[in-house]
Amino acid sequence: MDTVLNNALPRRAAGRPGAIAHIKVPVSCLVDRAQLAFFRASPDSRLTAFEFAVNPPIATAARLDSAPLPLPEKKSAARNAPARADRPFKGIALILASTVFLGASDVTAKYLSASLPSIEIAWIRFLVFALIMSPAMLPGSPLFALRTERRGLHLLRGAALLGSSLFFISGLRYLPIAEASATGFVSPLFVTALSIIFLGEKVGLRRWIATALGLLGVIIILRPGTGAFHPAAFFPLVSALAWACTLIMTRMLSGSERAVTTMTYSSIAGVCILSTLVPFVWVAPTWHDILFGVFIGVASTAGQWIVVLAFRYADASVLAPFSYTQLLWVSFLGFLIFGEVPDAYTVTGAAFIVASGLYTAHRERVRRSQLLSVAAESSPNA
Repeated sequence: MDTVLNNALPRRAAGRPGAIAHIKVPVSCLVDRAQLAFFRASPDSRLTAFEFAVNPPIATAARLDSAPLPLPEKKSAARNAPARADRPFKGIALILASTVFLGASDVTAKYLSASLPSIEIAWIRFLVFALIMSPAMLPGSPLFALRTERRGLHLLRGAALLGSSLFFISGLRYLPIAEASATGFVSPLFVTALSIIFLGEKVGLRRWIATALGLLGVIIILRPGTGAFHPAAFFPLVSALAWACTLIMTRMLSGSERAVTTMTYSSIAGVCILSTLVPFVWVAPTWHDILFGVFIGVASTAGQWIVVLAFRYADASVLAPFSYTQLLWVSFLGFLIFGEVPDAYTVTGAAFIVASGLYTAHRERVRRSQLLSVAAESSPNA
């Protein structure tokens, strides 16, 4: 390469005749642009284009893939990945803040359900969600996040998230908010069962006992077979099941997908599905209703995003106990706005559900520490 350039161009290098400087810097730094006019472009861009246009043989590509130095694409992905820090107090503070936003969103949805259908409330919520995530949908935007090889799973997760939101809002129309929220917290029990089917996890006897304890709490709250039972009580249960499916698919995506990609596809799936349903139940909203609907969308999106941030600083087993403070917020706001006072059955059942969830989180932490210790023992570098 040096010889060709020496023969084609005037010599600019100092030192031995017939030698350009050894190529440790771009060629364009060594010669004038006018003398390289035959390239019709910057020589650096031509050399770069030539370099990347040549595909290595399959065997060579395999060796490159297994080399310790990452390829440029992998470097870029690693650089954009969020850092994981062990700061549990910051994670706890964030999860506590998220319960305020999520609790306020639920209470406002219950208030709005008196004047608008559940589908329309959910549609406004997901429309605001999609507008907030719109910068990640624009191809020219630096925040563009729609490039993925698992689009189908993302959209399926978005449909499950929509189902969870829609069924929960439907239950709020008929149930006290504390009762609906307490019932909705059984989702970790569904996750325990679904993880066996979809993730191939093994669940021990103690976790099954905790699951049974949580289901007992649900029965105490709902009191099936008595005059206090309302058929709408099944809505929060279906909502919890849909949310458990959402969590399972989140686990399946977490190893390869960014949180912004997951949230963007969830907003797209929700607003597209609801846009086909809302014309059948449409009620003209007032400006008052629109403002409350926008607040629901902003508060729920902010709450979800804060939860994502919290998990960067602490494990789920650390954060789980503090997520139950949402029950306190919705009970307080429910009493303040609707005059609802949780009865003894709701408080007792909620205590069973919270105890079950806390023990499940504890067993998850124990199982995770055991897996890490086994991996450390089997590592040749340990």
